[in-house]
Amino acid sequence: MAAVRALADRYLLASAALDPMLATALGLAGHDGELPDLSPAGIKARIELARTTLVELDRTPAGDEGDRTCASLLRDRLGLALDLHDAQEDLRPLRVIGSPVGHLRSAFDNMARANADDWSTIATRMEAVPAAYDSLAATLAEGRRLDVLAPRRQAEACAEQVATWAGLRTATPWFVTLAGQAPVGADQQRLAAAARAATEALVDVHGILSRYAAAAPTADPVGRERYVLFARQFLGATLDPDDAYAWGWDEHLRIEAEMVAVANEVVAGATIEEARAHLERHGHAVEGEDALRRWLQDLMDRTVDALDVTHFDLDPRVRTVEAMIAPPGTAAAQYYTAPSADFGRPGRTWFPTMGATRFPTWSEVSTCYHEGVPGHHLQLAQWRVEAERLSLYQTSTTVSGNIEGWALYAERLMDEFGYLSDPGDRLGYLVGQQLRAVRVVIDIGMHLGLPIPGGQPFHPGERWTPELGLEFLLAHGGKNEAFLRSEWVRYLGWPGQAISYKLGERVWLAGRDAARRTQGDRFDLKRWHTAALAQGSLGLDDLAAELPTL
Repeated sequence: MAAVRALADRYLLASAALDPMLATALGLAGHDGELPDLSPAGIKARIELARTTLVELDRTPAGDEGDRTCASLLRDRLGLALDLHDAQEDLRPLRVIGSPVGHLRSAFDNMARANADDWSTIATRMEAVPAAYDSLAATLAEGRRLDVLAPRRQAEACAEQVATWAGLRTATPWFVTLAGQAPVGADQQRLAAAARAATEALVDVHGILSRYAAAAPTADPVGRERYVLFARQFLGATLDPDDAYAWGWDEHLRIEAEMVAVANEVVAGATIEEARAHLERHGHAVEGEDALRRWLQDLMDRTVDALDVTHFDLDPRVRTVEAMIAPPGTAAAQYYTAPSADFGRPGRTWFPTMGATRFPTWSEVSTCYHEGVPGHHLQLAQWRVEAERLSLYQTSTTVSGNIEGWALYAERLMDEFGYLSDPGDRLGYLVGQQLRAVRVVIDIGMHLGLPIPGGQPFHPGERWTPELGLEFLLAHGGKNEAFLRSEWVRYLGWPGQAISYKLGERVWLAGRDAARRTQGDRFDLKRWHTAALAQGSLGLDDLAAELPTL
């Protein structure tokens, strides 16, 4: 392996030792019984690793093309980690999604559960839960001491998640439920004791977060400087907020016009809202979580069969993706977890049911394409296949704009291939597209306090506030109110992440169009996709430069 890629992999392995949850996500052995030190001392160790690796990277010449792109990714990610640390952002890590509060629980979701040894490892990690949350509490206390706090809304959301897992909102605590799933032969007594201790830790954390929330600032917006820094984290590019904001408005209006036409195909003369209501009441639906999981699995399996060979050449290992029901307390949106490095654990999509028992499918078909195939699973599992040729670092480090952009592009691709010809399914696809365009408008608008264009019917000339953002989202987000309110809290706590979908899709589409123009009749879409997915991870600046050349 060339020098830069070898350095990147050494850095990744050292990072996995400091963050055992990363090791589990990648399927790297040796750390599944551990949890990270989230205290200021643990943060310092991770930052020192990034700093020394960056110094070594500056001394390491790139050996080939793969080294060149790896060096660019590694330098960007390391530099970003240092910049976020210098801005003290790691002292206020609370948010409804993407927070260590949730990561410590979700670290158990992808652990092996096949035999007594696996459950012994689960017990060991469960025994580490109290210390891990104590270390997080130390960082939150340091943030309070320095008056560097997360917004109150995010602290309250995290407290509510912890209350759910601790059994304060449900009949049985989450860790007790997990321990109860152990098979005969596992050390039930040890697991039960570890579950009780972990649950007690969650109750303590709920108190800590509730007190933190009472002292936290009520303002949510982060302002231009912090927003651009956060956006770089998710885009791998320097954002021009004003350009993206104006483009987001254009996309919103373009998609809305298309939705009006498709709504008329669902029910002649219907408005968008009337068509949605018709599909909710009279469209195809499945009853119960088990039926939902089977429907999701069947759709993904059929999609794999339909696309393999015809549109993609799928490695046999990539053909397997599992549909899962997400644990209570997670955010409202579907999500995906990648396979382990050796494919011993398959890629999985996770569906949060949010207490529902009936599930209309019109709005879920394109989401399955996004989360499964040809979306996240196809890209991230294919990266696992490419790991030996590239590096583990390039094929496991994700930049949201790249992967979410690909997944949104994948939805559009399925529309182009004719798989969304049913008017209901196509309206569901457009509702998802519209939500992503609205995100660009309100995420940038809310956090920067930008003015609403005078030509718009919605509060023209006023400046965005979180309250106006929620009003606009409820009017144009196309989902139920509980989901959209959850999304709104997510946007306020994760600045710059929500825009990565549409801005990433824009780069993928522009790259494809540029390659097609350059190659003319020689352009082959299947070959182009193969080459594009073989690159591994890139930020959007590098992706925009590479895609037209493939």
